[in-house]
Amino acid sequence: MTDQTPILEIENLSISFFTRLREIPAVMDFSARIMPGEALGLVGESGCGKSTVALGVMQDLGVNGRITGGSIRFKGRDLTAMSAAELRDIRGREIAMIYQEPMASLNPAMKIGKQLMEVPMIHEGLGEKQAWARALETVTDVKLPDPERILKSYPHQLSGGQQQRIVIAMALMSKPALLILDEPTTALDVTVEAAVVDLVKELGQKYGTSMLFISHNLGLILETCDRINVMYSGEAVETGSIREVFDQMRHPYTQALFRSIPLPGADKNARPLVAIPGNFPLPHERPPGCNFGPRCDYFQAGLCDAGPIPMAPVAGDARHMSRCLRFAEIDWDAPLADEITRQKAPVGDVVLRTQGLRKYYEVAANALFGGGNRKVVKANESLSFEARESETLAIVGESGCGKSTFAKVLMGLETATDGRIELLGKDIQDIPIEKRDTATVSSVQMVFQNPFDTLNPSMTVGRQIIRALEVFGIGADDRARRERMLDLLDLVKLPRAFAGRMPRQLSGGQKQRVGIARAFAGGARIVVADEPVSALDVSVQAAVTDLLMEIQRNEKTTLLFISHDLSIVRYLSDRVLVMYLGHVVELGDTDQVFSPPYHPYTEALLSAVPIADTSVQKKHIVLEGDIPSAMNPPPGCPFQTRCNWKGQVPAGLCERDVPPMRAMAEGHEIKCHLDEETLATMEPVIKVAAQ
Repeated sequence: MTDQTPILEIENLSISFFTRLREIPAVMDFSARIMPGEALGLVGESGCGKSTVALGVMQDLGVNGRITGGSIRFKGRDLTAMSAAELRDIRGREIAMIYQEPMASLNPAMKIGKQLMEVPMIHEGLGEKQAWARALETVTDVKLPDPERILKSYPHQLSGGQQQRIVIAMALMSKPALLILDEPTTALDVTVEAAVVDLVKELGQKYGTSMLFISHNLGLILETCDRINVMYSGEAVETGSIREVFDQMRHPYTQALFRSIPLPGADKNARPLVAIPGNFPLPHERPPGCNFGPRCDYFQAGLCDAGPIPMAPVAGDARHMSRCLRFAEIDWDAPLADEITRQKAPVGDVVLRTQGLRKYYEVAANALFGGGNRKVVKANESLSFEARESETLAIVGESGCGKSTFAKVLMGLETATDGRIELLGKDIQDIPIEKRDTATVSSVQMVFQNPFDTLNPSMTVGRQIIRALEVFGIGADDRARRERMLDLLDLVKLPRAFAGRMPRQLSGGQKQRVGIARAFAGGARIVVADEPVSALDVSVQAAVTDLLMEIQRNEKTTLLFISHDLSIVRYLSDRVLVMYLGHVVELGDTDQVFSPPYHPYTEALLSAVPIADTSVQKKHIVLEGDIPSAMNPPPGCPFQTRCNWKGQVPAGLCERDVPPMRAMAEGHEIKCHLDEETLATMEPVIKVAAQ
């Protein structure tokens, strides 16, 4: 094989799934090529066929999936023509796959070392001693602390980030020629994601591995890949190098994707995101001609819907291609015709005040059997802040920092250990939800992360909203409540006909809108939005965040936006509260928190966020180690075990004393021992180069 032979070459691939009713085409006329050492990013909305392509390469389409056309060649050999024995030999040894959920790839009843040793023992016939040595070397390669201990651990004894590193180690054990990564960092915190992405890139270079990286995160693709393939409804619609597609996109869907994500410079009032109109077509309801036609700003009847549209080369590079008949005549640099500027709602009086709030849990040291000593989990430690009417306060931090615990105490699902929560002038920290009056319950509502789990599957959309109205005592009779329910559907921009639909008939974005309608049913004054868009596609995220902002402007709601995605936080929040291990480590308005001086943890969070903009230069900061346990927090500053600035502070201070909260400017506070001269030397993490 010469260096010019592609590792993977997919030509005009079509894959269908066969049901009793019909054939459902999942992928049509898909072509891609990956050269040795190259990384190709595959992006698009849920259901566009990305994972089906990966399963086609692995020849793992299940009983009802079938390749109906085209070819898949690996190192020049046609995978579709191979026997089961030949495929077994290639899978895991020459082509490896890393899945979204690490625990799906690990055996919970087997120690890590045994699971890793299996790979070279099965594929290369190594003995136990050699396999153990290889496992130890690979675990060291993926930068896990104390490799010997890790190999003797069970999967449940590792954090999510450590589990994903083990899965990466397993995939790389036999030094495969091709590594397929299917959303490998979706379940991870942004700082862990940054470390894992760094690791994948580094190991890819070390082993010369080619990669097919599947993701809906364009920023991640920019940071990891050489080339990109954009998919929509089963077809590749644009493909080219990262710089070509990001800077000179030539398909309306690619352009629409970029307009719906919060890049630096987006502003919820001056430059709001633009959601893609309409809905993604179901596989058996695709339109004639261009699949994107019904949602496209440049659609031309009689041309775009006349027949199948082929991929065509874009002038300048034979490997930059677009599935659009009009790309040569569109003015890609034209500003949005109907760009809307919105009025910022004036911020009102304080509606929520938290002072010195603590929430501790007492748990058995032996969680399995409940015996022995009891330990204290310090979930929230001395939280103090205010939130005002019509304000969006973002609460950010990694998993386990105490964001959701605070939300539970505010909602009355837990009661505080110490401190105060004053809601509309009334102390509520000690009142559990069952003892709260209806007015208090209806004034604080929640929109949850996963819209699939929050709706009753056996109740219509309308009935679920009416049920909330009944609980809140709104409406004199059934007729009045039904009228209010229809008004709420109007409020969240859902057709009134959806009142009779069941949740299973709705898309993820539509379900989340029903959740928002229910939250606002009682005229909520404060809405806690706990990662409300992280389970949604980027195009749907724009519509849902825009909806929340519009309702906030009209209803003067206070929005507590819990998230780890700092891009969306920068776009929609007025103020930001950064949490780490139960502590508030930084608090200020959005511009203050996103500009130096930063708390060292905020600096690392900002560096970890992938940004889909080639003009952005980022300071590269990777945090070593995992978040300490809230059951056994480190002494002194909670962040001292991972802080890159600790050397700038007198020895022993960070390990001994919890730093005080210090005012850096009006409204901007940082909990850190660094002196003001050192803080003043901090440089911006994110710089946008002049175009």
